[in-house]
Amino acid sequence: MTILVTGATGRVGRNVVEQLTRRGASVRVLTRDPAKAGFSGGVAVATGDLLDIDALRAAFAGVRTLFLLNAVTGDEFTQAIVTLNVAREAGVDRVVYLSVFGADRAVNVPHFAVKFGAERMLEAMGFSATILRPSYFIDNEVMIRDVIVNHGVYPIPIGSKGVAMVDARDIAEIAAIELIRRDQAPGKLPIETIDLVGPDTLTGADIAAIWSDLLGRPVAYGGDDPSGFEATMASFMPRWMAYEMRLMAQRYVSDGMIPSEGDRERLTAILGRPLHAYRDFAATLSRPDAATA
Repeated sequence: MTILVTGATGRVGRNVVEQLTRRGASVRVLTRDPAKAGFSGGVAVATGDLLDIDALRAAFAGVRTLFLLNAVTGDEFTQAIVTLNVAREAGVDRVVYLSVFGADRAVNVPHFAVKFGAERMLEAMGFSATILRPSYFIDNEVMIRDVIVNHGVYPIPIGSKGVAMVDARDIAEIAAIELIRRDQAPGKLPIETIDLVGPDTLTGADIAAIWSDLLGRPVAYGGDDPSGFEATMASFMPRWMAYEMRLMAQRYVSDGMIPSEGDRERLTAILGRPLHAYRDFAATLSRPDAATA
């Protein structure tokens, strides 16, 4: 059967599609702009978005398994609820859902609360689902690369508890493995939640030290006050989203994103390889020819 991938043109989604096709899966993607898809390997492209009911119904034809990734937007919850309802109507009962680390705890952060609500829907509606809860994406450091390199400051309020940042490639590969496992299962499997983390739990000071070493000059940690971070985010995203990023950063400072015992071993067993490390990604970004946001 075909696997439908939403959010397929972003960092995680594009890697999910690549991992699925590499494993011989039949893949269809749903995208607003097919011209941006550019997928090879026989990937089918459906045009539309998660609030376009007719497009959703057409995209679900012949599909058994869904990868649900919907971006942080003002209508994210509506997108998730609509998509899951249309999926169930179409007979799709197998889902891999991209949630967020600590979704059940950091409910004052809007997109955490939204994703926890979607998790509850998956359970209440009887889906066979894998819920992936990734920590902060290492790849997001692209957005602040110029601040670090040009101004010598690591600006995200990470705090001293530590965050085990995860690489989008690891998220995507585990998602693909779970999608195929559920798609090929002879029957519905129970709901399972997997925390996705990186190999190192790093504090703000730790990350600044990594960048100092890579650049050969001091990089300071900007501190735990989220005001400057919110202002920086507001320079290239809507104010409500920048405020939401502030709330998220406050959670980093108060709680961190710390793996439970056995999380890393579980992930490396699924992947059959080590997890990608923050330092390696930062080393790529530190090069003069590195791409920026």
